[in-house]
Amino acid sequence: MTENPNGARNGHSGHVAASAGLRLVPTTDTVYKMKDFKSDQEVRWCPGCGDYAILAAFQSFLPRLGIPRENIVMVSGIGCSSRFPYYLSTYGMHSIHGRAPAIATGLAASRPDLSVWVITGDGDGLSIGGNHLIHALRRNVNINILLFNNRIYGLTKGQYSPTSETGKVTKSSPAGSLDHPFNPVSLALGAEAGFVARTVDSDRAHLTSVLRAAADHPGASFVEIYQNCPIFNDDAFEPLKEPSSRDLRLLRMEHGEPLRLGPDRGVVAGDFGGLEVADVAEVGEDRLIRHDAHREDPGYAFALSRLDRPAFEHVPIGVFRDVRRPVYDELLNEQIEDARAEHGDGDLEALLAGGDTWTVE
Repeated sequence: MTENPNGARNGHSGHVAASAGLRLVPTTDTVYKMKDFKSDQEVRWCPGCGDYAILAAFQSFLPRLGIPRENIVMVSGIGCSSRFPYYLSTYGMHSIHGRAPAIATGLAASRPDLSVWVITGDGDGLSIGGNHLIHALRRNVNINILLFNNRIYGLTKGQYSPTSETGKVTKSSPAGSLDHPFNPVSLALGAEAGFVARTVDSDRAHLTSVLRAAADHPGASFVEIYQNCPIFNDDAFEPLKEPSSRDLRLLRMEHGEPLRLGPDRGVVAGDFGGLEVADVAEVGEDRLIRHDAHREDPGYAFALSRLDRPAFEHVPIGVFRDVRRPVYDELLNEQIEDARAEHGDGDLEALLAGGDTWTVE
């Protein structure tokens, strides 16, 4: 576990208030700067890796939370993205493959004064860690999950991942992958996550705004970040970054605003509850859907997530869903307090020695 610069071994709830249904609220007058969240470790990724841009955006974002460094914890699994804890001057743990959400759940449930972040990737989070991910979202644990999606296994040198497109030629699929890829946003919405969003590594302003919204949300937040791997899957998202085409492909979702792709196309209601893209001149402005990120039924957000196409013809980015649900950590601690009020603190020795036990002499 990485040390925080103040040498403190525990966070202090006096720095931060945590109340029912709310995220951590800063109660300190200390003004933090980006440099306060940079560790002394040399940042080491491949030249051109999208993780550099995400790290820089995240380091500049953290001071805005107003939360002391000793009250922030980064938990990662295994993968290129999982080096994050080394590069942030907070508490952190580089844990085991796919199990970061489980470790983060224990932290969040036992320490409501902490702001807990999970850093994972499409391989770590959706393959070996798939069950941990969906159950953390289903339970609505008070953690923020950032999933870096480069559609490849980068750390282990270029095998296809759960998000690689069908037909992907790699070292582990020389004739082309036969697997149908996951849509991480659809998966999170299927688990009924209360907060689900997507952003892109190269758009710092958009990335920062999504991080802010995720941090403000009580309960589990899930953010997919499209991230370039220049060595094993270079330009996987180039159509979404090329200035001449990106505005015609990126569907930038803003709550209460019409869903448009560039000046000429927009999103309208389709058959059987689905959504589709149409020419505005043909359907008229009145038929355009106005984005509602706070709709309780996840079906609408799920329909938005299905607008994705393999060739990135139209890709929604922004907040798909932002609704309030009972938070697991609060429910758990209320249950413990109710049990303590009814039965007292209990006797651990009596519990261990109870039932069918005997002494061997």
